[in-house]
Amino acid sequence: MTTMKEVAQRAGVSVSTVSLVLNGRDSGRVKTEIAQRVRDTARALDYRPNPLARSLRTSRTRMLGFVSMEVATTPYAGGIILGAQEAASEAGYLLTTVNADGKVNLEQEAATLHRYGVDGFLFSTMSNRVSDIPESLASYPLVLADATDAHNRFPAIVPDEVRIGRDATQRLIDAGLTRIAYIGCTAPLVAQGLRLEGYRQALEHAGIPYRSELVCDVLYNDEALRTVGRLFDEQRPDGVFCFNDSRAWYVYECAARLGLTIGEDVSVVGVDNHPVVSETFSPQLTTVELPHYEMGYWAATKLISMLADSPAEDVRWPATTAPMPPLDAPTPAMIHCTLIERDSVRDTPMD
Repeated sequence: MTTMKEVAQRAGVSVSTVSLVLNGRDSGRVKTEIAQRVRDTARALDYRPNPLARSLRTSRTRMLGFVSMEVATTPYAGGIILGAQEAASEAGYLLTTVNADGKVNLEQEAATLHRYGVDGFLFSTMSNRVSDIPESLASYPLVLADATDAHNRFPAIVPDEVRIGRDATQRLIDAGLTRIAYIGCTAPLVAQGLRLEGYRQALEHAGIPYRSELVCDVLYNDEALRTVGRLFDEQRPDGVFCFNDSRAWYVYECAARLGLTIGEDVSVVGVDNHPVVSETFSPQLTTVELPHYEMGYWAATKLISMLADSPAEDVRWPATTAPMPPLDAPTPAMIHCTLIERDSVRDTPMD
């Protein structure tokens, strides 16, 4: 393993100069050309810092704790955790993930991470929820992903839910549709009301009256199918915006029973871009992709910037489906989600 002493000898500088440069404390202390020579030399010699030695010097472990409430057991966990892990790794941090399923379990998992000496926490919930943050997390640097704090004390990143509803409905309006239904969710989720608001805004902007009879909220299984069936029998919508991809199945089923063709007689837009659903349907489902990777990456980057006290403008974001907001965006920061075009919406307005 290459040491700082070897880097110093090759670069022709002192070990203390190498230490300042490689620990990011050279600004105003080391000439720019010398600092660059040290970095180039360290790269050429494949110098890698010793995490244990650094933690002893700085009282920092360069470990981040990722605490999830039921997220790790959902199909979307991979995206959030992968984003956070890649951001942490690129900055030289190790991410440790635990999953909790209740307040007591959460306290236990947080206590475990405390014992390992993490520098800060990421906290995430399933489906963008408002959460009461326990003091075991609140006493540390903390950033929320796909969640918000009930008291707005901590930085957070969430999807722009109103924009999701607006963009999805606008796509149907652009196809020339006017009897656009919204199939929502009966569960008390933040996203339900906000996506409905976006649906209403898009209709209003297009001069299409909002009609409550074109809106229904369902959960799952037979009752949901019967409710959507009544909507089709009584209202005959020509376009449907669904709270998520799973609820679009009821639309496909009801359309088939009535002899209607998805993408021609009825157009459909979902939310999630869940591959098991959206790419399995025939025709494949046009949907709004939720930015799980982006939320994880942004949250970890925000936390690391807080720990390092580094300026927000130094961040270089990776190429992603949805553009990430700046680190200094008002909290909660919101991501404008991307509409994924497939075949469930007709291409052009009918004459």
